[in-house]
Amino acid sequence: MEQRIDRIKKQLHSQSYKLTPQREATVRVLLENEKDHLSAEDVYLLVKEKAPEIGLATVYRTLELLNELEVVDKINFGDGVSRYDLRKEGADHFHHHLVCIECGSVDEIQDDLLGDVEKVVERDWQFKIKDHRLTFHGICYRCQDKHETKQDADHEITEVH
Repeated sequence: MEQRIDRIKKQLHSQSYKLTPQREATVRVLLENEKDHLSAEDVYLLVKEKAPEIGLATVYRTLELLNELEVVDKINFGDGVSRYDLRKEGADHFHHHLVCIECGSVDEIQDDLLGDVEKVVERDWQFKIKDHRLTFHGICYRCQDKHETKQDADHEITEVH
């Protein structure tokens, strides 16, 4: 984690920003909860546990700065809540997401699935792509398993009668 913080610190310095203690506390929370797709309020509550003196406005400003510097990506899964996702180091593009419409879980796809699509768009529409986001909405394997288990149980009940 310390190496990643040092790299983020250098990234901030290269853009004439400092990694203040407030920013570092925010970055640490994001690193510790990298899989969770936290909202600004979620980040604030976790930062508050480490540094009670930090206010919500500071966390919002820090997240917006990190988004501008492409340390994090600001995402919305259609629920009206902005969430923050650490950008993977060395990644050319934002990673993709699978959003379950039943339980709300969010899974990540690290593979870049749109390389060929980008080439077609750039060629046929003369559009220089800088990044892309792909979010699939559907039913996750966990919810599918629950449905199958419930159907199996319902089937067993009907056979007993």
